[in-house]
Amino acid sequence: MNTSADLLKELRIDRKPAPAEPRSRKPLWITLGVIVALLVLAVLGWLLFGRDKGIEVRTAPTVALSNGSASAAVLDASGYVVARRMATVSAKITGKVKEVLIEEGMQVEEGQVMATLDPVDANATRDLSLAQLAAARSQSGSLQAQLQEAEANVNRLTKLAREQLVSKAQYDQAVAQRDTLRAQLVTAQRNTQVASDQLRISDNGVDNTIVRAPFAGVVIAKAAQPGEIVSPLSAGGGFTRTGIGTIVDMDSLEVEVEVGEAFIGRVQPKMPIEATLNAYPDWKIPGEVIAIIPAADRSKATVKVRVALNSKDPRIVPDMGVRVSFLEKAKPASAEQPKGVRAPGAAIVERDGADVAFVVDGEDRVEQRALTLAGKLGDDQHVSAGLSAGESVVLDPPAGLKDGDKVRLVEESTDAE
Repeated sequence: MNTSADLLKELRIDRKPAPAEPRSRKPLWITLGVIVALLVLAVLGWLLFGRDKGIEVRTAPTVALSNGSASAAVLDASGYVVARRMATVSAKITGKVKEVLIEEGMQVEEGQVMATLDPVDANATRDLSLAQLAAARSQSGSLQAQLQEAEANVNRLTKLAREQLVSKAQYDQAVAQRDTLRAQLVTAQRNTQVASDQLRISDNGVDNTIVRAPFAGVVIAKAAQPGEIVSPLSAGGGFTRTGIGTIVDMDSLEVEVEVGEAFIGRVQPKMPIEATLNAYPDWKIPGEVIAIIPAADRSKATVKVRVALNSKDPRIVPDMGVRVSFLEKAKPASAEQPKGVRAPGAAIVERDGADVAFVVDGEDRVEQRALTLAGKLGDDQHVSAGLSAGESVVLDPPAGLKDGDKVRLVEESTDAE
């Protein structure tokens, strides 16, 4: 019986709740990490996609006008920088180059030695002329001594002939000998002068082996090397140089432009101009018209105009491309201050039939302004109303840009690339 009771106890269901196991904290940390990651992704997504970055634009400031800058351009033309004084320097004689003393970019003064030729032949010719001069002088001296003796003999025989102590034939012979020596002395003296002149010519020949700069300037080309043959005339072959180097007087630089026949009437001598080098588009160089060449090119229907630049700068070099704006006559200093500002032409566009520009405010938003234009100033525009000096205007506004849009300035590094 006891065994059965024990078995029944074992089969009885225990109604007591089982002890709770300790809860793990790992799921909580995972949940917090996921929440933080989602928040970070949300912030990054807003920064990258949700924030209004604005339209990338370039800007430029407007500039107040002065009396001198109020002159409007009446004509634009293109041309090149040229030098009025430029020379390819050569030797006066044909010879072999011994030494070249110039390099490209070197500044030379008037009379400075640029190169020397082999002087062997010239020195030999000079030595021969010097010897001939010495011989002529020696002969002249000998005849001078003989003439003195002959004149003394004639004087002595003259007294004897008066006293009839010598024959008249002997006296006449002495006189003839004296006259002959006189003629020979004159000839010898002339030969001495010829020999002296020949020596001077030989000295010039030696000097011609030295090539000097005809004027002060800058060397822009070196054409010969030691050992080459140079000649002032073209030899027709490929082994003879015709020059040592080319120098340019940088103070003689000016601009030559070709103006169409239909517009040449707008150009007048002494007319002010504004030149812009293709290499430096932001540099405006003032100047004036020197002269209008009185000849036309029938193939291009143009007339050449010479223009002087008022600025001397090492950045201006021959054969540079340049754009010239011919301006109206400058107003006198007493003229009324012009109204308006000077704005870049690229900032002005047409919207709904009106000329407008977009001004960037302090919050990087644009304001569309209606403009009143008073004329061109080269690549810029004279704006008489709608803009103030110092305001930043958008260059080349996109077609979709409108009033109130947010913009972002293009960084300089991006522009440079």
